[in-house]
Amino acid sequence: MSTSHSSSAKSAKGRRRWLIFCYTLGIFLLLGAGSAASTLGYLYFSDLPVSDMQQASELLDREGKPISLLSSERAMERHVSIEEISPSLVQATIATEDRKFYQHWGLDVEGIGRAMLVNLESFSTRQGASTLTQQLARNLYLTHERTWKRKVKEALFALQLEMKYSKDEILAMYLNQIYYGHGAYGIESASRMYFGKSAKELTLAESSMLAGIPKGPTYYSPWMNMKNAKDRQNIVLQNMVTTGYITQQQADQAYQVTLPFKSKESRSESTLIAPYFRDYVRKELLALGLTEEELETGGLRVYTTLDSRAQQAAEAAVGKNIPAEGDLQAALVSIDPRSGDIKAMVGGKNYRDNQYNRVLATTRQPGSSFKPFVYLTALEDKVITAATQFKSEPTAFNYDEGRKTYKPSNYGDKYYGDINLRQAIAASDNIYAVNTIMEVGAERVIEMANRLGIETEMKPLPSLALGTFPVRPLDMARAYAVLSNEGREVKPRAVLAVTDSRGRKLYEAPEAEEKQVVDASTSYVLTNLMESVFETGGTGNRVSSTLKRPVAGKTGTTDMDSWIVGYTPELSTAVWVGYDKGKNISTMDSHLSAPIFAEYTEKALESVPPKLFPMPDDVVSVYIDPSTGLLAGEGCPAKKMETFILGTEPTEYCGAHPSDQPDKDKVKDAPLEQEKKSWWQHFKRWWTG
Repeated sequence: MSTSHSSSAKSAKGRRRWLIFCYTLGIFLLLGAGSAASTLGYLYFSDLPVSDMQQASELLDREGKPISLLSSERAMERHVSIEEISPSLVQATIATEDRKFYQHWGLDVEGIGRAMLVNLESFSTRQGASTLTQQLARNLYLTHERTWKRKVKEALFALQLEMKYSKDEILAMYLNQIYYGHGAYGIESASRMYFGKSAKELTLAESSMLAGIPKGPTYYSPWMNMKNAKDRQNIVLQNMVTTGYITQQQADQAYQVTLPFKSKESRSESTLIAPYFRDYVRKELLALGLTEEELETGGLRVYTTLDSRAQQAAEAAVGKNIPAEGDLQAALVSIDPRSGDIKAMVGGKNYRDNQYNRVLATTRQPGSSFKPFVYLTALEDKVITAATQFKSEPTAFNYDEGRKTYKPSNYGDKYYGDINLRQAIAASDNIYAVNTIMEVGAERVIEMANRLGIETEMKPLPSLALGTFPVRPLDMARAYAVLSNEGREVKPRAVLAVTDSRGRKLYEAPEAEEKQVVDASTSYVLTNLMESVFETGGTGNRVSSTLKRPVAGKTGTTDMDSWIVGYTPELSTAVWVGYDKGKNISTMDSHLSAPIFAEYTEKALESVPPKLFPMPDDVVSVYIDPSTGLLAGEGCPAKKMETFILGTEPTEYCGAHPSDQPDKDKVKDAPLEQEKKSWWQHFKRWWTG
């Protein structure tokens, strides 16, 4: 009896212990489940930390095509969506880096278990089992130190990434930030750097090569060691065969392909497209209120006014005409007069050697290219007309109430006697220009220059007529754009819109506003006169055979500067050539600005049909006798057609020739004949060119 009782007591005690164990285990399991649920809930509802990954901001041209990056740190970095990446590259990456990527929740449990056993045996953290998501988490938020603490954080961030993003979004983020060597971050940059094409266009052979590089960007670089790169490519292809993405035959064929790598030297060139324009845009963006940090790492997309074709034409024209060796420099800036859009900008011949943007230089004298502002003022005030004559001869001009004297001279001491305005512009006569500013007043010329957009300081002196006060090339192009745009001023702009990394619009440029600052008739008359610069006897005549369209402009030369500023109805362009440090230019140097202008203009407008400058209704053309400036009669042997603002044309006939008789019918038909003549001249120039 006692034995039976004792056995029963032991059995009851054993059941009680078992129940206690089960209860305890249940409590621990519930606590563990609750803790896990709480952890997962916390991860789901809390925000991920700010990424340490630098996503460079990108510059795009007016058609939305990439130009360059705003970042000064990473050489190449462009972000694309998963749809913009070749499927073969995606498959190669998954097969090599994380075959279970689409099955796991950010962690490879089996891999972690194996790695833990290895690490426990060696009491280290040598063995890893990172998924693509974990690698992304480490690159975004953590350092690469080998500690248990970092591993735990990495796992938690990986889970959080999986909760907040889709698999394709995670994969795209990974492929956009991984390093492929030689300064290229992300598959789009790597694809363009190695093969000169977008990631979407990659072939199987190219994809398998690139997918192998991140394991050792230097060791597996095809530029550094082709054998290592090919061995690694073979491993990637075999991984793709194992995972069923491709067949063995496809792998063998891809391995045998001779890949069309770009040269290593071409990589650095591709990162410096329109570098002076890029720097200019950076300043514009900072002026809009964006920060340096946003420009460097914000992943902004900046849509600009740059015309890639025009920019290439500008860089080619400067590169062709300015010697690579030596200190001679050049600058070019081109604006669409109708919108103010900056279409091209070259601030120097070599950005790597010198980043100073001469387009914005405030130390260069424009010389005779400033004279049109003097003549525009005088035409507007009706102080002179195209028929007004002054004597081109050595002259002393008194000013400051007779207390001072100014004695200008012509280039080469060449003088022309009695000449009219067209002749003075074509020959760039200094005496005529100073006579004009003395008639109209230097203060009025400064006021006109300010209206046209010239902001540099000027003094009301007779020498102002000869461009002795510095003006920025950008301001010269802006001022001449007014003449091209029928007297309407539009402020230059470089930025059209800015979006953040998610495509949200941060800035959009307002519609271009036109302001009438000069009468269209006054602007047209001066434009018509300035076309003579590129005709026989004009200072720009040497490039007339290159120009196949109506062009107006003015050259300018000082001891240290060579200028040409000119325009068509579509472009206003300023070109400067000279030395940065007080060095005089030679006669040969002074002849380089004109061919740069002509070659650029024709190439930039290659696909645009030639257009005439539109003639306003209150402009008339009549025949005049060049020797007197009066109306030419039937017997005038040297009569020339000239353009006037209505009401300022001559009304008297010269009568200098015995057979002179008023030819009213011809005078009445002059505008039509002038138009026909102009069309024929430009057509003939185009045809014979």
